Order: sequence, then structure tokens, then C-alpha cells
Amino acid sequence: MTRTQATLIGFSAIVLWALLALLTVGSAPVPPLQLNAVCFAIGGAIGLIWIAVTGSFGALRRVSWKVYAFGTVALFGYHLLYFTALRLAPPAEASLIAYLWPLLIVLFSGLLPGEHLKPLHIIGALVAFAGAGLIVARGGISARAEALPGYGLAFLCALTWSGYSLVSRRLGTAPTAAVAIYCLATAVLSAIAHLFLEQTTWPTTGPGWLAILALGIGPVGLAFYTWDIGVKRGDIQLLGTASYAAPLLSTLALISTGIVGASPILLLAAFMIAAGAFLAAMASRSR
Repeated sequence: MTRTQATLIGFSAIVLWALLALLTVGSAPVPPLQLNAVCFAIGGAIGLIWIAVTGSFGALRRVSWKVYAFGTVALFGYHLLYFTALRLAPPAEASLIAYLWPLLIVLFSGLLPGEHLKPLHIIGALVAFAGAGLIVARGGISARAEALPGYGLAFLCALTWSGYSLVSRRLGTAPTAAVAIYCLATAVLSAIAHLFLEQTTWPTTGPGWLAILALGIGPVGLAFYTWDIGVKRGDIQLLGTASYAAPLLSTLALISTGIVGASPILLLAAFMIAAGAFLAAMASRSR
């Protein structure tokens, strides 16, 4: 697999994550941790089927338990921090802080072996982040002192996912099949947390069940496998910058289904995100 092919595979994760908000809305009234448990169970099952078809169970036995622990803590920790942050702080501000992870990936990728961070990478990531900020905070920012714990958890959320992506690059010898174990373990931990923190609620309509199934197959399933391939073998700086397309695509998906209204500010945000990705691509191309 070439670097370009791996980068394109990584892009597919960004496209799938763009459907996260739309499908999450459709899965109501299922609480977050319960939804997490069900969707990661589906995502893990998909991985097991793929492993069985390809006969990769032997490769899983050679993976250290430390790698499994790392992946599980990252996936479960990210979602637990994210859901909690959105409960303790206004969603717009918390989401924007959590979306620092692509910028952190770009900034710290220069520390990875064989990677070289250029000024255009940083400029592109900052421009794309500003564009994403226009979308996430389109309802206005109203920072409050009592929301500081939520802001802190949102920042830990960004550190968790950027750290997972960067360390995954260092764990390039660990097979992508290991992500199936991450997903299944995350499903178990989410189920345990759900039993202690939430009341079990299931969808009352067919579309609600379909939304949960789609979440488990796509944004909380295949996306983690393709992202693993992208960050391990692809252009991690370009992937980090391009990740800011996710909130734009997510908003467009919500608009197309009539859940939210269109806004002229989306045009400016789209331009900024595209410009940031272009600058990062130019920096990578000139390497």
C-alpha cells in the first residue's frame, strides 16, 4: 500500500465521522453511554468477521496486552470525556475545544520519526481550525466560569484523540485488526458505565434502530479501522488538517435533512477549511 492510498483510506474515516451527528440525532432517545456500548459492539463484530475471513487471528495473539490497553483506554476515554464535557459546558464551546485534536496532530507530528513539520502545515491547520470554529460556534460563544470543568475535560478529550492517533503511528507494526479488540473492550466498559450512570432506553421506531445500526457500521465502526490505516501509513499532517472538513460535512448533512437551517457563514467556513487543507497538501507535496 502506498502512502497516497493509505491517506485516501484515512479520508474515508473523516467522511464517515461527518455522519455522526445526523445518525446520533436519529438514534434518540438512547443515552450516550448505552449508544456507545451498542455501536462499539457492532463495530467490534465487523472487525471479528473481517479477521475470520482473512484468517488474522494469529496476528492478534502476537500483539502485546499493552497495545490493547492503550487502544481501549483511548477509545473509551475519548468518548467518556466528550459526553461529560458536553454535559458540563455549553455544547458549542466544548465541541470547539475538543476539535483542537486535528491541530494537535499536525503540531506534534513533527516529533514522529521520518516526519517533517513545515510552516505551511501549521498555517493550514490554523486556518482550517478557524473555519471549523465558525461552524461549531455559529450560535455564539458565551464562556461561563461554572463551565470551566467542562472546558478542561474537552481539552483532555482533544489530547486523548490526538495522542491516540500519533502513538498509533509509532505502533505501525500492530495490525489494524487489533482495533476490533479496542472496540469490543470499549463496548464492555461503556455498558458497565451505562448501568451505573444512565437509565436504559431503546428506540421506539424503525428509523431509530436503523440509525444505531448505521452508527455501528460507519462512524463508530469502519471509521476506526480506516483511520488506523491512514495514521499509520498515510500523510498524517494532511489527514490532521483535512479532519476539519468533518464538522462542515456534518452540518451540510444536517441541513440536507432539514434538521438545521442553512447559513451564509457556511460558505466562508467551507472556503477556510478547503484553503487550510490545500496549504497542508502543498507543504506535504513539496517535501
